[in-house]
Amino acid sequence: MDIIPLIERIGEAPTAALFGLITGMVFGIAAQRSRFCLRAASVEFARGMMKDKVAVWFLTFSTALVWVQGAQLLGLMETQEARMMAVPGSWSGAILGGLMFGVGMVLARGCSGRLLVLAATGNLRSVVSGLVFAVVAQMSLSGVLSPARDTLAALWITDGGRNMDLLASLGLPQVSGFVLGLGFAALALFLSIKERIGIARLVFASGVGFAVALGWVLTYRLSQVAFDPVQIESATFSGPSAHTLMFFLDRTSVLEFDVGLVPGVVLGSLLAALVSREFKFQGFTDESNMRRSMTGAVLMGFGAMLAGGCAIGAGVTGGSIFAGTAWLALFCMWVGAMVTDMVVDQRGLRGARAAQ
Repeated sequence: MDIIPLIERIGEAPTAALFGLITGMVFGIAAQRSRFCLRAASVEFARGMMKDKVAVWFLTFSTALVWVQGAQLLGLMETQEARMMAVPGSWSGAILGGLMFGVGMVLARGCSGRLLVLAATGNLRSVVSGLVFAVVAQMSLSGVLSPARDTLAALWITDGGRNMDLLASLGLPQVSGFVLGLGFAALALFLSIKERIGIARLVFASGVGFAVALGWVLTYRLSQVAFDPVQIESATFSGPSAHTLMFFLDRTSVLEFDVGLVPGVVLGSLLAALVSREFKFQGFTDESNMRRSMTGAVLMGFGAMLAGGCAIGAGVTGGSIFAGTAWLALFCMWVGAMVTDMVVDQRGLRGARAAQ
């Protein structure tokens, strides 16, 4: 794909934003139609079930691995040049931030990516929680919370000035990542057949994983021909939410991939919701529900910036290139979410049944 004519016509920064917009729209459409959500999958798993939500999550994760690792094998991208791999990772950040994010997404009833998708379908609860998430993420990136984030992240970092490449550290050939993705896909398809998930939902779940690979390939391609340095990145909603917020608040902000990504998700989700007639205004049910959601958004905002990414950014995007801290953060997100569901939601359900 020759993108030089496009760059010459509109410029490098607008091209990066356009690539973010395209990636976001693919992600938004696919996520809205597949109902992909790490929170829903982890809660289902915590309650001893392996049903449709777990199947959809595994299918998305596996297809991201297959698409990204396949692109690397074909020479369409180089994972070692991704920013997430080129800078030191934080083990302590992955653990603490991952646990905080897992707790937060159960309280908020959705991870940051899911909140963005739901907000575009008319869910006002997600709009408020998403804004709180973006503000706290910005505070953690360069505001009053950044010293605390830096201190916690510095407790334990990766060696060698780079993140850990799990495949290289284990001495595995590059093709093993592709093979592992196929293994996860087989598990996902088994669960999907068992739960009789429709073909359309499976295709859209795979589309979320494809969006992750699309972002990696597009930014890598741009980095190879751009005059100014370009970050090789893909779908994530911690940094981009903060950057998009500041873009509309600060006139000195510049266009970049992140600034196109978030609006792209909103547009894609909105389009999918309108076509499927699922757009519907919804709000908080009561005051306690609002407090719970906003508390969860705060925990996710700080936790995502500390962990190096959200459930999408670390859990799927970082996992697809086998960044060591991303896999640890994903594991801790699962743990935090499952423990919170067992302690808060399941206990509440048992109390409600006992009172009847």
